[in-house]
Amino acid sequence: MNDVTLYHWEPNANSGKPMLALMEKHVAFDSHYLDLLNFDQHDPKYLAINPQGTIPAMTHGDLVLTESTAIMEYVDEAFDGPRLMPEDAKEQWRIRWWMKFMDQWLAPSFSMFGWKFFVGPNAREQRGEEELEAAINRIPLPERQVAWRKAVYGLFSDEEMAESGRRIGVGIRMLEDELGKREWLASDNYSLADVNGFNLAYALPLSQPELSNDELTPNIMRWLRAIYARPATKACWAMGKTDMVKRVDILEQDYIA
Repeated sequence: MNDVTLYHWEPNANSGKPMLALMEKHVAFDSHYLDLLNFDQHDPKYLAINPQGTIPAMTHGDLVLTESTAIMEYVDEAFDGPRLMPEDAKEQWRIRWWMKFMDQWLAPSFSMFGWKFFVGPNAREQRGEEELEAAINRIPLPERQVAWRKAVYGLFSDEEMAESGRRIGVGIRMLEDELGKREWLASDNYSLADVNGFNLAYALPLSQPELSNDELTPNIMRWLRAIYARPATKACWAMGKTDMVKRVDILEQDYIA
């Protein structure tokens, strides 16, 4: 049994961030898979660890850590292994700027599309309406209840979807421009910004082919393939249990039009 336990869903978005950070640092950890679509994150056993019922969460000895980006920074500071945050103050600022931009600007928009087209339909497929409603009512945070109802019942408005699409377009252009300046997103070396960004953007050429492909966004495609080729990334994605992890396979293509 390891000193670290990570409670997570698929190697994707928030769950994937600490998973990949731990693997890049070569930190052994016990994996505790929580089926998001089965509402495992609201089971009393997990709520005893994280009363908010959000995932991921990580325990290190007696310490319980939540919030994926903060967990990544803790992992980088607390354990030996390759540094994912440079010493240079300017690069630290740039990394944190991009992580905040992705967490607060891009991630909610990507999530809205993911919830509407994947999470909601799959949750309905697994449970009946009464069981779903009871599960939603058990969610500790009221705002998460609202989000789940919108996802499960397809209640995102046309205006919300359009605004999310606009934000994704802006974010793609910003990423493409920034990745034209250096090999990695926010530093001359692979960093937490790349870990964060890959878990959010790895499926761009699949989900947004008209906005991200080898012709329109060659810098993004180079960056995604470089991260996908890393041994830690391969090991991380091998831990997936649903068809969601197959989306990363698009990066095996040499050219995407």
